[in-house]
Amino acid sequence: MRTSLELFRIIIIFMVLGALGWGVIGNVYTINETTESYSWLSGIAIFILLFVLYRNKLQFSGWYKGKGKAKLPKSVTGTLILSSILLIILPFAISSLLS
Repeated sequence: MRTSLELFRIIIIFMVLGALGWGVIGNVYTINETTESYSWLSGIAIFILLFVLYRNKLQFSGWYKGKGKAKLPKSVTGTLILSSILLIILPFAISSLLS
């Protein structure tokens, strides 16, 4: 039962925080058509950032009490955050290259 509750919690967290993140970042990409057509890259970046947030902070405050709860290594966390930042910036770089 606790596992089901934790899975439900993960889905709600990703839906709510993902929608909030997209609401903040999504309006920035409406600058021109090129950035708007590549805005899906920022959606991937938001989900990567949410994954890092869940694995490093939120999993320790949930209902699941089983084994295997560990933070991501610092190198993996850094790589994922850097790749998310690059994915957020990439539509603007593509737009400037294509213009």
